[in-house]
Amino acid sequence: MAREAHLGGDAAAAAAKDKNAEADALAAADGGGGGASAGGGHKLSLVPLIFLIFFEVAGGPYGAEPAVQSAGPLYALLGFLVFPFIWAVPEALVTAELSTAMPGNGGFVLWADRAFGPLSGSLMGTWKYVSGAINGAAFPALCADYLARVVPAVAGGGPRVATIVAFNVALSFLNITGLTVVGWTAVGLGVASLSPFLLMSGAALPKIRPRRWGGVAAEKDWKLFFNTLFWNLNYWDSVSTMAGEVERPGKTLPKALVAAVSMTSLGYLLPLMAATGAVDVAPEDWGNGFFADAAGMIAGRWLKYWIEVGAVLSSIGLYSATLSSAAFQLLGMADLGLLPRVFAARAPVFNTPWVSIVATSAITLGMSFFSFNSIVAAANFLYSLGMLLEFAAFIWLRARRPDLPRPYRVPARLPGAVALCLVPSAFLVFVMAIAGWKVYAISAAFTAAGVGVYYLMRLCKARGCLRLSDGGGDEWAAAAAYQRQGSRNGDV
Repeated sequence: MAREAHLGGDAAAAAAKDKNAEADALAAADGGGGGASAGGGHKLSLVPLIFLIFFEVAGGPYGAEPAVQSAGPLYALLGFLVFPFIWAVPEALVTAELSTAMPGNGGFVLWADRAFGPLSGSLMGTWKYVSGAINGAAFPALCADYLARVVPAVAGGGPRVATIVAFNVALSFLNITGLTVVGWTAVGLGVASLSPFLLMSGAALPKIRPRRWGGVAAEKDWKLFFNTLFWNLNYWDSVSTMAGEVERPGKTLPKALVAAVSMTSLGYLLPLMAATGAVDVAPEDWGNGFFADAAGMIAGRWLKYWIEVGAVLSSIGLYSATLSSAAFQLLGMADLGLLPRVFAARAPVFNTPWVSIVATSAITLGMSFFSFNSIVAAANFLYSLGMLLEFAAFIWLRARRPDLPRPYRVPARLPGAVALCLVPSAFLVFVMAIAGWKVYAISAAFTAAGVGVYYLMRLCKARGCLRLSDGGGDEWAAAAAYQRQGSRNGDV
């Protein structure tokens, strides 16, 4: 009885603390902070958010060609028809629920931290940040490669280096000007990069022979096939790191995710149907960049060049969106006390996390000059680890925090939520199982580094040698206050 009384006293004390914390958070919300962001009045609205998600995930059908090359048109079309339902939709649904329940910057880091503690949050941050940085590092080099098709002088040497550096610096400054500017730039880039595929699909209609869709590759490379699907349809949760910068996140985020999933899925499927149905070539000819060649066969050289220019524009959008997501992830980790507070510093005019943007830009610039096939495979592995932890946090929070306000809630009870995560989790395990020993070694090294950074930050905080946040211990109360304040103002 004494132990029960003691537990009851602790619970009462905790409830009182939560109530006081919620009052403080609600007062902050009333003061204009919104309980989530220092973003002021310049927040992301629906349309630019849709295109930011689109570029965080895909940026158009560029890069889907190896799916045809590795297995043939039939499996490529089936893959891009089915895979969004077993992978993209579950990830987007989990992102929508947790981002609206905890609409602060940091996203998946915050979810892991609240579900399993700060070490899990730190590991999630390491896995996802390394994966995103490696992913982002490919885009400046890819842009230079595509540009070299139009301007051969930038194919190598000093002009190539200058192109990559200029690409990196220019987009870093764009990100510093604010997410609103980045978002509307993404809208323009998205329209410009998708337009030639719409024209190609229309021009292909009278030339399509449905029997060509049934073709299969003589020798199938299933590893390349599944990696291509995975690479082209992941990172739906990247938008969560910027949730604190979204206007009315409870309403805007779910709508944006639904629209982005639909646009991305059709953006792959329709051009693939048009090109494979209208062009009679062997699957082996479908290497990277073949969409431009197919467009030339279907409509002429002018459309081939437009798609090549569109690939450059897509690379710009992909890099800019990836840089934004990674930078706001560092800001969120600094707010949680997992990184020094300097990473949460915002530019005085634009109110953007300029230190995090510059740091991420420098890291990706350095990686852009290396050939790192094994590291790219390790990035997929680390991303898979992060997603498994993310699904676990989703289930844990559903079970342990059913009272957490959720403006958007996946329409399923706990058993249904578990079932939702089972198929994508099985696929993640499959992707990790087919990795080689080099990938395991690199991933283990990055994981050990993440653990080391966590304990280093704890040591520095204890000794006072670095300035770190207290870690947002009252985040639950702040989230509840945010939802309540938003519902009064119609802003949730």
